Amino acid sequence: MKKYELPKVPYAYDALEPHIDARTMEIHHTKHHQTYTDKLNAALEKCPSEIQAKDINDILSSLDELPSDQKGAVNFNGGGFDNHRIFWQNMKPGGGGEPGGSIADAVNKSFGSFSEFKEKFSSTTALIQGSGWGWLVYNPSSKKVEYKSMSNQTSPRTEGLIPLLGCDVWEHAYYLKYQNKRPDYISAWWNVVNWDDVSKRLSESQ
Repeated sequence: MKKYELPKVPYAYDALEPHIDARTMEIHHTKHHQTYTDKLNAALEKCPSEIQAKDINDILSSLDELPSDQKGAVNFNGGGFDNHRIFWQNMKPGGGGEPGGSIADAVNKSFGSFSEFKEKFSSTTALIQGSGWGWLVYNPSSKKVEYKSMSNQTSPRTEGLIPLLGCDVWEHAYYLKYQNKRPDYISAWWNVVNWDDVSKRLSESQ
């Protein structure tokens, strides 16, 4: 069986300061993401070999093929594994600003303007009840980018959507620095968004 391993963060844990602090990054990566990775492997060990042979993206896109007693664990931990490996790549030191090129065109087409998209993304993500993620996704059916909020660690892939840009609003992503001020964390997060990565994901999705 293919064993998933914790992906490396492509920058130092303190590289996103002052927006995201080093201690949060370290705990988030080495503890939380590691746990999702380990529990994903444990759940897949209990699945048929034909499931084990698939890539996690394909597994998440076809959860109904899983044994019923492992579906919840793979949905949660597989989503947690994939969501976080996107999250680390979605950020970079000196990021932020407005996107250009095809991602800007796609955002303008779907939301009217970048400022309208940013407002919708920020305000809706801040209101997610409990734990979850705010996502910019590509919808292959409409051939447009859309906003989608997901609860807990459930991946947009489970709904046939391709994740492009995700903001983790579980408290472990921000509580050490921002406490209960989720909107402040989201506002700061925009300063580290890696639009080059988002643009690459869009081009690979179309």
